[in-house]
Amino acid sequence: MTEQDRRTAKVAFIGFGEAASAFLSGWRTAGLTEAVAAFDIKTGSADEAVRARKWADYTAAGVAGAERMEDALAGAALVFSLVTADQAQTAARSAAAHLAPGALFFDGNSCAPGTKRESAQAVEAAGGRYVDLAVMAPVHPKLHKTPLLVSGPHAADAIAALSGLEMSAKEAAGAVGTASSIKMIRSVMMKGLEALFLECVLAGRRAGVDAVVLDSLDVTYPGFGFKERAAYMQERVMTHGIRRAAEMREVARTVDELGLGGGMARAAVEWQQRVGDLKLDARAIGADDYRTLADAILARLDPSEP
Repeated sequence: MTEQDRRTAKVAFIGFGEAASAFLSGWRTAGLTEAVAAFDIKTGSADEAVRARKWADYTAAGVAGAERMEDALAGAALVFSLVTADQAQTAARSAAAHLAPGALFFDGNSCAPGTKRESAQAVEAAGGRYVDLAVMAPVHPKLHKTPLLVSGPHAADAIAALSGLEMSAKEAAGAVGTASSIKMIRSVMMKGLEALFLECVLAGRRAGVDAVVLDSLDVTYPGFGFKERAAYMQERVMTHGIRRAAEMREVARTVDELGLGGGMARAAVEWQQRVGDLKLDARAIGADDYRTLADAILARLDPSEP
């Protein structure tokens, strides 16, 4: 992709949240692309405030927002689907009929390999080129240079296109689902660790032994910094718990597909969803102090819930 091509080739986002905003911010800072459109289902929300915030997001980012998906996708050579895991397959099927012939469809959602394969069938049947894209780290602070994995029959073309946008993509050699297998199985540990921290810290706080427990863990695993990690883990779940719960349902499906039963992943779903549903503003509460965050969660938890 020449410099002129990458500046003028149309890029479209399905879902315009944290990941899409971060990628776009990185591209714009580097002067990499000009023609960017976006569609997000929040523009059709029944809540006027939700709709207004999303249109404000478009304006602030300098992106061409669209009320209909087909308007955002018209003429786009590169399409990034960055929605919640539970909406990924719906987004792929809805987009398929509106893709330009040969458009690369980057499914960057946190889904099970089986879900990705089903989405790929819809996109390929409509003449698009489906790419299994896995985002392997938080999008801040690296923005468009966040590590990515791609897999599937169009991986070489996908990496060439992403490299033209100075994105950090590597191939996970294999069929559609390979990149997602890596992401999903990694999430057993990463998102599961957040759930473990929640249960350990909240229980310790309620029992009045949290400091002793965390100090003892630091002795067992020196250098890990359990109190600092506890604050970070709680903040992540408070801020992104609903989205993470959707991802962990897909993680459970991944483990199920491998014949192992995703019991640990399903347990993580419960904590992610339960705390995410509280809609607490961790940063306003005080994200640097695990005790303050834990107390805010405990004050809102319904003790009658299982």
